[in-house]
Amino acid sequence: MERYFGENTPKLGFGLMRLPKLSNGRIDIEQTKEMVDLFMDAGLTYFDTAYVYDGGESEKAAKAALVDRYPRESYTLCTKLCAWMGAHDEKSAKQQFYTSLERTGAGYFDYYLLHALQRNNYEIYDKYHIWDFVKEQKEKGLIKHYGFSFHADPALLEELLTAHPDVDFVQLQINYADWENPGVLSRECWEIARRHGKSITVMEPVKGGALADPVSEVQEILKSADRNASVASWAIRFAASLDGIITVLSGMSNIEQMKDNISYMKNFIPLSEAEQSIIRRAQIALNGDKSVPCTACHYCTDGCPMNIPIPEIFSVKNRQRGNAAFRGRREYTIATEGRGKASDCIECGQCENACPQQIDVITRLKTCVEQFERE
Repeated sequence: MERYFGENTPKLGFGLMRLPKLSNGRIDIEQTKEMVDLFMDAGLTYFDTAYVYDGGESEKAAKAALVDRYPRESYTLCTKLCAWMGAHDEKSAKQQFYTSLERTGAGYFDYYLLHALQRNNYEIYDKYHIWDFVKEQKEKGLIKHYGFSFHADPALLEELLTAHPDVDFVQLQINYADWENPGVLSRECWEIARRHGKSITVMEPVKGGALADPVSEVQEILKSADRNASVASWAIRFAASLDGIITVLSGMSNIEQMKDNISYMKNFIPLSEAEQSIIRRAQIALNGDKSVPCTACHYCTDGCPMNIPIPEIFSVKNRQRGNAAFRGRREYTIATEGRGKASDCIECGQCENACPQQIDVITRLKTCVEQFERE
């Protein structure tokens, strides 16, 4: 008997946001199929996509690599409705649900989420009557369980869970870097969800890959504790060890990442107290990290009037970490080729309104101008 909803679900979920790409930028379906096969062969079953991922190509990839190749009852599929992106009115927002059904060919969704609720967009879901809409689809059997993914402050989470007590689960950003981060407050949000009796799916456990390649001080702490464990494994296991977790989503981009995750999550063992103490040391070391906390979700770029590749620019800045300045400028030139530069920013604020990580994008871009565009 389950102590909480989803307790017996395998604790690694396959996030379909960062799928492998071909040289032309399209999703590599054949490699995705191999990854799906490895995942399913390991007894793992939870897949997560969204209407807006890769402009809809992620949902189509789910159909080609999963739905068309496996019995429907052998896996669970989650997707999301984004009322503030890809929609301009109530009709187009609701149409996302039907389009997702068509793209995936899944027949129904085991899990369905209102996507990326934040302070600047959550009221749109009320305005478009999306809460009632998804409950209607649940009554029809087209949705088995519904909830919302959340990128805001604990007070708003408390408000939403109080106003919508019938949600089955919530999706939260939880990782050891953001556990006490004042811009995310993972711990407090997790505590609120559990206090309301809600189970949790975890997103960004590796913080967009940042915790797979953290600052050297953190890597040294983790590698000294276990030379055989990947750095990323500590982040995945940290999130999966918490109470009330349905599954931890990992946006795997290649077969190597899939194999590594399976190696320690197929037969998941929660962190021991000694391992928890290692994580606490890593958290202290991270306090000195000045990297831009960008997870490359690209929500900021969809509406950028200057076509600035913001995540790619921040990636160059983060990777530089002590490298020679000329190398950073070279990588910056490549990242911005044919697109806007940091200096093209007109400070409209669209990016900051869309950013789930609450990054001060405009200020950070100005530092990139000084670092990469000035002689």
